[in-house]
Amino acid sequence: MNYRAALVRNILVAGTNGAITLIILLIAPLGLAAVIMNTVLVTVASFLSGQAADRVVGFLQNDAYALRSPSDTSVEVLSDPGKIQRRD
Repeated sequence: MNYRAALVRNILVAGTNGAITLIILLIAPLGLAAVIMNTVLVTVASFLSGQAADRVVGFLQNDAYALRSPSDTSVEVLSDPGKIQRRD
């Protein structure tokens, strides 16, 4: 999965979690400030945990391009498989 797709997915998941939280909290007898604050915190936490999970999955898959931004060119990828040395 590339960086843009993961970002869009995490934004959609965070927005959905925030909307569900807002609906649940509007039913509860809380003040408006508490409802808004809790909704924002759930949305941000959902987004950040999704981003962190994507980074961990990319690391575990050992993917050279795992969720790197399009402008990140610091990764050197070997194009010639003959250059790879094996440890025996």
